[in-house]
Amino acid sequence: MARRRLRSSTVVLGGMGVLAATITSCGSEPDKRCVDPVTQEKLPSYECDDSTGSGRYYYGGSYSSGKAEGGSFDKTAVDRGGFGCSGSGGG
Repeated sequence: MARRRLRSSTVVLGGMGVLAATITSCGSEPDKRCVDPVTQEKLPSYECDDSTGSGRYYYGGSYSSGKAEGGSFDKTAVDRGGFGCSGSGGG
């Protein structure tokens, strides 16, 4: 009767979880969205990619009813943090 090899697959899956947590925790950029700085409505990304566009990047937060909220236009004000990170943000 053949024995099932569950232990090795458990170790591999556990290792993948640790790797995923490490990749997504420290050093990652906060989410950014291109929005109108006055109305905070979503704009196409090209509106934020050059100096002639009318949009600005809005970091963190989310969209609610088509408008950005809960974030900031200041990238440094959005704390990503995470497991094992040494925070250097203000607050």
